[in-house]
Amino acid sequence: FLGVAITADVFMSSIEKVTAARRTTVSTDGRRRTKKVWNETVATLSLMALGSSAPEIFLSVIDIIKGKFHFGSSIGASTIVGSAAFNLFVIVAVCIVVIPAGEERVIRNIPAFYITAVFSMGAYLWMGFILLYSSPDVVELWEALVTFCMLPVLILVSYKVDRGDADRLLR
Repeated sequence: FLGVAITADVFMSSIEKVTAARRTTVSTDGRRRTKKVWNETVATLSLMALGSSAPEIFLSVIDIIKGKFHFGSSIGASTIVGSAAFNLFVIVAVCIVVIPAGEERVIRNIPAFYITAVFSMGAYLWMGFILLYSSPDVVELWEALVTFCMLPVLILVSYKVDRGDADRLLR
């Protein structure tokens, strides 16, 4: 646990340093403007998601390589599913329980909440479709590629929404 705690601290410090980076530009009229290099939504969806899921991903990759690219043991997949269930149920429950009596919390970025909810439900429906109807009990290459490509789509949609491109639709 100590190793995980140290690694998590280093990782969070790294993310904070990366997302705090700013770039100064000079316009044609001589004005200096400072902008963030990373959009916070993009950083959260990419760096934070990758970092928090890295142990499960590495365990699954090791399990697949060890099984000569055949699904032998279920330790990798079980770890990923267990971690997702823990994140969904336990962490959300703790976040709700620790709010002091009489206080309330409000979701400040409703469009980001909508996008996350739609993509989350879509991911579960897609997984069910793949494993039950498209190719039962097997994940084919095209299905894996479509699944993999959904993360960049989520990041792009979230970035566009964060910039305000869909304000009329989502607010």
